[in-house]
Amino acid sequence: MGLGAVKYADLSQNRTSNYIFSYDKMLALQGNTAPYMLYAYVRVQGISRKGNIDFENLGFDVQIALQDEAELTLVKHILQLADVIEQVGRDLMPNRLCQYLFELSQKFNQFYDRCAVLDAPEPQRTTRLVLCHVTARTLKLGLSLLGIAVVERM
Repeated sequence: MGLGAVKYADLSQNRTSNYIFSYDKMLALQGNTAPYMLYAYVRVQGISRKGNIDFENLGFDVQIALQDEAELTLVKHILQLADVIEQVGRDLMPNRLCQYLFELSQKFNQFYDRCAVLDAPEPQRTTRLVLCHVTARTLKLGLSLLGIAVVERM
C-alpha cells in the first residue's frame, strides 16, 4: 500500500505544476490519495464478505432499477471511464485518471452512506450490489492502469 501511495501521489500531480513530497499527505485516508481509493475498494469487499456475496456469480443479466439520486450519480460517473482513459492517452496526463478515481470514490462513499445495500428490499438490493461490484472493478482497473495493486483488507 505504501508503494501505491507514493505512485499515486506522483501521478495525481499535474506534470506542469510544482511538486511537494509529503508522506503524511500520501498516506492520508482522506482526500485525493491512494489509501482513500483503496478504502472504497475494500469497503465493497467487506460488503461481499458480510453478505456472503460472490460478485462474480451475481450476473450482469439482472434488471437494474435506479431509484435514488446517489445511484444515478454513481452510474453516470462510472460511464465516463472510457472517455477519461482516451483523454489521458491523448494528453499524457495521468492526473486526470487520478481525479476520475478520486471522484468515483467520493460518489461511491456518498452512495454507500445514503443507500442501504445488504438490507435493501429487492430489486434495490441486487441493483446496489451490482453498483458496488462495478465500482470496485472500475477502481481496480483504474488503479492497475496507474501501476497500483488493490488490497482486499485494510
